[in-house]
Amino acid sequence: MLDAYQLAAKVVRTCRYCAGRGRYSPLTAETAIEADGEFICRDCAVEELERELSFSGAVSGAAQDRLEELLFAEQDLEKVTGLLGGELDPDLTKYDEVSATTDDVDPVAVSELDLHPDVQGLFEDRFEELLPVQSLAVENGLVEGDDQMVVSATATGKTLVGEIAGLHRLQSGNGKLLFLVPLVALANQKHEDFQDEYGHLANVTIRVGSSRIRDDGHAFDPAADIIVGTYEGIDHALRTGRDLGDIGTVVIDEVHTLKEDDRGHRLDGLISRLKYYCEQRREERAGYDGAQWVYLSATVGNPGELAGKLRANLVEFEERPVPIERHVTFADGAEKPDIENTLVRREFDQESSMGYRGQTIIFTNSRRRCNEISRKLDYPSRPYHAGLDYGERKSVERQFGDQDLAAVVTTAALAAGVDFPANQVIFDTLAMGIEWLSVQEFEQMLGRAGRPDYHDRGKVYVLVEPDASYHSSMEGTEEEIAFTLLKGDMENVVTHYDEDAAVEETLANVTVGGTAAKRLNDRMVGDIPTKHALGKLLEYEFIDGLEPTDRGRAVTTHFLDPDSAFRILDGVRKGHAPGRIIATLELREDDQ
Repeated sequence: MLDAYQLAAKVVRTCRYCAGRGRYSPLTAETAIEADGEFICRDCAVEELERELSFSGAVSGAAQDRLEELLFAEQDLEKVTGLLGGELDPDLTKYDEVSATTDDVDPVAVSELDLHPDVQGLFEDRFEELLPVQSLAVENGLVEGDDQMVVSATATGKTLVGEIAGLHRLQSGNGKLLFLVPLVALANQKHEDFQDEYGHLANVTIRVGSSRIRDDGHAFDPAADIIVGTYEGIDHALRTGRDLGDIGTVVIDEVHTLKEDDRGHRLDGLISRLKYYCEQRREERAGYDGAQWVYLSATVGNPGELAGKLRANLVEFEERPVPIERHVTFADGAEKPDIENTLVRREFDQESSMGYRGQTIIFTNSRRRCNEISRKLDYPSRPYHAGLDYGERKSVERQFGDQDLAAVVTTAALAAGVDFPANQVIFDTLAMGIEWLSVQEFEQMLGRAGRPDYHDRGKVYVLVEPDASYHSSMEGTEEEIAFTLLKGDMENVVTHYDEDAAVEETLANVTVGGTAAKRLNDRMVGDIPTKHALGKLLEYEFIDGLEPTDRGRAVTTHFLDPDSAFRILDGVRKGHAPGRIIATLELREDDQ
């Protein structure tokens, strides 16, 4: 009709939702969003999205912003709301990709290292040249005995830095190697690795906890050439006056543990006490020149500052061996196992260009949840946590390494570096126990995805339950934490001391160092109010002068904080059974 009247006109689509409200909203290819088989404007689409979100439960502003970004990018309302039900379209769930990067470092040929002949020959048989981070360590005085703090991503070869130094000094007659880690699971694996790789050169033993006997029946041998231990295992040996012999090299793996509220102060104290032990040993024994210290971490926000406090050369290497895709989808706790099952199946059915099937690590927040998820997976899987005995853990590790398992479902046991060649990591929750993950922990865990020589890329899936938390003490909700972690900057490693932590470490330093306790306190990474702590120790009758009392020695031997010590003492005086005393302590910790 308009043509007949020779009137020029342009056909324009309009938003029917707006028309129903008496508004005129023209649509273009860039602004139209599909909904229920028709196209609507952005404002109406956002209103519809908000309506869907209100049905699904409250979500944070960060989560809503993310969904709106996807809505505008995909221009399909159903696709985006599908995420709220665990939609797994990779193009839709993909949050970002961490590219593979390699700094330009001239590699050092192994033949140029000038190590002890036995060690030189061993490494020349294994490698032609060092990886970049290892080459940087050598250039920064590793073989000359300089202390180092090595900061580099997971799977870049940090561990070998400590092994090179330790084996060279051991075979050269400069003392044994101590390799210390935060977790029993990691100590067990490292002990087995060292036995396999270096057992023909040296005696290898392990020290975890306070027991002389491991759960596989092997006794701890303090005279061994290589001691693999947990922080607490070696600290217990120091607190109880064990002779560890001449220590030539100390490797502290996962040194960022210094920032953890519960364990940071103990690692801080251990480092100071172990340095004191080596100094005293050097004064007493002619020919022993002390220990070289190598600190390892993938996640430190203030590497220069921390290296300065530890008096170590900083070796920092920014590399991601393979790219990592990071995905986010939304689901409630009951839906998550079905989503995990789909992801595990999808990955295990594929092979990398290197011929390895896709395997998955699922991180969750409790042993019970580990078992629950593992039972619901169709493909072979097993739970892996601290509740397993040594033989069970080794069985899981072997099965996974042989690609007989499609997945392991774990708590923190794998987070700190047990080297399973997984290419996919799934976060069933963003909590560990009843606390949200830190940025360091999150980065460490997602760093398990993708291994050079195994995989072409890594994949990480974060399964977010809107408005969820796992304990009344937790601040924020899971979707708020998710986007904080995905966007978060690496946190500084700083050791904080409350009164109980200051009292515990000062008591341990008095037990080990006597009159040197203040000197041990002063050189720790964290700041300790020594005068106040000593006053409390005297008040509690944990010390007499600068010597521990019998009570103090019992407290420090068992790593007790003052409140726990007095609750135990009160229970004993009242004649309570040991089980009742332990239950009281456990209930107190749960309340906190």
